[in-house]
This record gives sequence, structure tokens and C-alpha cells, in this order.
Amino acid sequence: MAGWAMIDVLSQISVTCFFTSYLVVLVLELLRLAGRIPGRAIAVIGMMSVGIFTHAVYLSLRAGSVAGGDVGRLATWFDWSLLVALGLAIAFLVLYLRRPDTIISFFFLPALIAMVVVALAVRGLPPFGRTEAVELWRSAHALGMGVGTLAVLVGFLAGVMYLVQSWRLKNHRAGSTFRLPTLETLQRLNARCLVFSTTAVGIGVLAGVVMNLNRWGNVGWTDRGVLLSGLLFTWLAISTAVEFIDVPVGRGRKAAYLTFASLGFLVLAMIGVFTTPHGQVDHRSAPLAPSTAPLAPDPVKVRR
Repeated sequence: MAGWAMIDVLSQISVTCFFTSYLVVLVLELLRLAGRIPGRAIAVIGMMSVGIFTHAVYLSLRAGSVAGGDVGRLATWFDWSLLVALGLAIAFLVLYLRRPDTIISFFFLPALIAMVVVALAVRGLPPFGRTEAVELWRSAHALGMGVGTLAVLVGFLAGVMYLVQSWRLKNHRAGSTFRLPTLETLQRLNARCLVFSTTAVGIGVLAGVVMNLNRWGNVGWTDRGVLLSGLLFTWLAISTAVEFIDVPVGRGRKAAYLTFASLGFLVLAMIGVFTTPHGQVDHRSAPLAPSTAPLAPDPVKVRR
């Protein structure tokens, strides 16, 4: 009963909830111009977190709502505009947590609010069909996972070069005949690859979830390929967080070892995908899951 009550409460979330949160954050940031205000940064983080949470819940409810006939899930310009806005919100919060003294909010927040306004403006456009939605989300899934895999491999190579160059310097063998990039360059490349791979794989996993919802009406969490892909993303997210913990001593070596482990998780995920129907069956030849439910009203409509 408690679970149903919570779902009922969450179903009351509307665009107004997170849109208002983002507006409050913008006002709080504009108050910088009035001078130093105690607790302002904490309030910004708190309101931004509330906005992102309600934003994500709103989209999750839309993805899980029952659609009838050939209507796709998260397959409208409205949904995609809100997904872009959510990405901007998360990027802003991450960057703000790293450097709350900067004024990136003056650039991010207007763009974020504008994307929500665009979403509301195109809300009335017709949705894509389920077949079109599957194809679009499959493309996003493949692109995200492919780019993420590339970033993991580049990060692994940067880690290997870092350790080799470090060993050469310690043993005074870093001559001019065979030169490698500096340790600082390799460390930056390694860290950026971790961030890039985490973002790309996260997008790929999310796109895969929506693709399965459109295709079969469920995600298939127990599938080995899905489980290992989720595990890969979880590890990459943890590695990125660990990398950006400010521990200057041995930072480059730490990043190198993290990318080595990331390669191991990537190999496991690829084995899981290639040894299951997830990566072998041509889903385009399979029929869409039948939908006999009548078209249900949107459970998370914007309040007028």
C-alpha cells in the first residue's frame, strides 16, 4: 500500500515542478550580483537536485505509461526536448559541484529553461509510431555504446602509455628517440576518456531501456547483456567520481588503473552481449509486442 501511495504522489509531478525549481535556481544565482549571501550555494544545489529528481521522475512515468496502438514511448519532440533539458541540468549540477565559485549558471540555466519552453511549445505535435521509435532509440543505443567503447579503449591506451612513460622517467630512459606525450597530457586524456565513456555509455543504456519498452513493453533486466551493460555503466560512473576526488598524489597512476578495470568490465559486457540473443537476433524481423490496451490518458500532464 505504501508503494502505491508513493507512486500516486509521484504521478502528481508536472513540468511546472521542475521548471519552477530551475527558475528558483536562476534567481538564486542572479542574487550573486547583489553581494555575498550565506547559504546561497547550498540552496542552489538543493533546488537543482529537486529539479533533476522531479524531471527524471516525470520522464520515467511518461516512459512507463501505457500507450495503445502504434504510439511510441518517449517518442515525441516534447519528450526529446525534455531529455535534452535533463542532460543540461545534470551537466550544470556536476560542473557547479566542482566549481561553485564560477558563473556558469548565467550560461547553462537560460539554455536549460529555454529547452523546457521549447518542449512545451512542441507538445501538441503528433508522436512517432512504435516502429519509428524503436529504430530511433536503437540508433541512439548503438551510437552511445559504440562511442563509449571507443572512449574506454582510448583511455586504456592512455593509461598504458602513462605507466610506460612513468617507468621510463624513473629509470632515466625517456630519451628523445622514442618520445611519448608528457605525463600531464596523458593524465588529462585519461580523465577525459573516463567522463566521455561514462556519458556515452549512460546514454546508450538509457536508449536501450526506452528501445526495449517500445519494442517489448518491458526492459528485460535479467538478460545477461542488459545486466553487464548496466554494470559497466555503474563502474564507469564510480571510476569517474573516484578520479575527480582531489587526491593529487598518484592521480595519474590511479586513473590508469581505473581505466584498466574499465576495460575488464567492457570485455565482460561485450561477452554478455555477443553470447545472448541481445546481440545476435535481428529484432527488426520480429513483430512488435501486441498492445490491446486502450489509449490511456497521460498520467503526468502539465497543470494549467
